[in-house]
Amino acid sequence: MRAGAGLTRRLLLALSARPAVGEALERMPVTRPLVRRFVAGAEPEAALAVAEAAERRGLRTAVTYLGENVRTRAAAEAAADVYLEVLDEAKRRGLRCAPSVKLTQLGLDVDPALCLAQTRRIADRAGEHGITVWIDMEGSAYTEAALDAHAALRREGRGVACVIQAYLRRSEADFRALLAAGATVRLCKGAYREPADVAFTTRDAIDASYARLMDAALDAEARRAGAFTGFATHDARLIERVMSSARARAVPADAFELQMLYGVRAELHPWIRSRDLALRLLVPFGLDWYGYFMRRLAERPANLLFLLRSRGR
Repeated sequence: MRAGAGLTRRLLLALSARPAVGEALERMPVTRPLVRRFVAGAEPEAALAVAEAAERRGLRTAVTYLGENVRTRAAAEAAADVYLEVLDEAKRRGLRCAPSVKLTQLGLDVDPALCLAQTRRIADRAGEHGITVWIDMEGSAYTEAALDAHAALRREGRGVACVIQAYLRRSEADFRALLAAGATVRLCKGAYREPADVAFTTRDAIDASYARLMDAALDAEARRAGAFTGFATHDARLIERVMSSARARAVPADAFELQMLYGVRAELHPWIRSRDLALRLLVPFGLDWYGYFMRRLAERPANLLFLLRSRGR
């Protein structure tokens, strides 16, 4: 990673943890059009409309209701209620969009038992519709809790998938354990600010970790265990490596999928679909957009320059 881009990324990640900055940005008229590049809208309807259009184009979809670190039982229950509403409306429309949930939004900081109960509510409703729930990862302080929740719900027979962040130093061991257990896993790079003793901090090191885990997911041992991986990346080089690694191992196209975020590198969608590979679009919605928005800019600092230029036209 070039020094300038690395510095910009660190700055954006630092700002993502400062909600006062987000409150100031909300008062600026330029903000809303910029945010809408990455966030479908404030209400579930906006996300469902995007998901419906994407599924008509042959994409798989997932939706995430923005928000983290709720402090009350009522807020955790309300967040779960939103996901139940989304699942029911998606079913009514004939959509297959999967919830992608953050545990701190479901009460993890309030009470782990409360969080597990809300996640269980969502998983039960999703199961009624034949849908898997993705348990997203947050900062490294929550990694163990997320893995524990995923394992507990799987033991109960609920349809849940887990996310692994390649930039964490612990992730190789976690990922291999999930593969051996035949889990469904999303492999992403990671987008939170972490110290160097916890996470790889350079682009080359993060990419190398992602590539190692990618190869592990496509190896015959993981496939024999029944594991399924969603490779979440907007890096064309890594997408090409997924394709070539799968070809070299004769991995069938239905044994994995690619995943991308709404508003990021949409120009790659036709290229991926032309290879007859499954692509899932993750669609965020909600008012609590600030942390998510800043992390998207930090993942690819070139997005910041693009957005600033687009506003000057």
